[in-house]
Amino acid sequence: MRPEFNQINVYIVVHRSVLNLKFGFILRDDTVIQVNFFGLALNIIYVMIFYQYSEQKGQVWKNVGIAGAFGAAIIGYAEMEDPKLVENRLGAIITAFMFFLISSPLFHLKHIIRNKSTEGMPFPIIFSGTIVTFMWLLYGIILKNKFLILQNIVAFILCAFQLGLFVVYPSKPKEKSKAKAKKTN
Repeated sequence: MRPEFNQINVYIVVHRSVLNLKFGFILRDDTVIQVNFFGLALNIIYVMIFYQYSEQKGQVWKNVGIAGAFGAAIIGYAEMEDPKLVENRLGAIITAFMFFLISSPLFHLKHIIRNKSTEGMPFPIIFSGTIVTFMWLLYGIILKNKFLILQNIVAFILCAFQLGLFVVYPSKPKEKSKAKAKKTN
C-alpha cells in the first residue's frame, strides 16, 4: 500500500469527525454529537502521534492545511445553506467521504488478488469498522434517518467484503512465508 495514500486517510478521518460533529448539531442529536466529539479528540491524538513519527513533517503540515481549508469551506457552506436543505446536502457530502475512507483498502484489490495476500490491509480497523457500522445502522433505523441507514448499509457491506478477503487470503504472501520457513530451518 502506498504510504502517501494512508497519510491522506489520516486527514480525511479527522475532518470527517468535524463534519459529523456539525451534522450532529444540525440534527440536534446528542448521541451523534457526543460520539463524534470523542472521535474527534481521538483522531487529533492520532494525528499528533502520526506527526511525531512521520519522516515528512512538512508534508504533514501541508496536508493538514489543505484538509483544514476544505473542511472549513464545507462547514462555511453548511452555515450559509438554507436550513431546509443543509441536512440532506451535508449528509450527502459526509456519505461520500465515508465511502471513500472505508473503500480505500479496496483500491489495491488488484494487487491483493494478484499476490493472494491481504498484507497491508488494516485488519483491526476493518474488523472494528464492521462492528461500528452495524451499530450505527441499527441507530439509523431507530432514528429513521435515511443518511445514517444508507451510509451504514453500504459501509457494512464494504467492511464485510474486506473481512471476507482475510478469510480467502492470508495476511502474508506465500513467498514471504516460505522464505521465513527456509531461514528458520
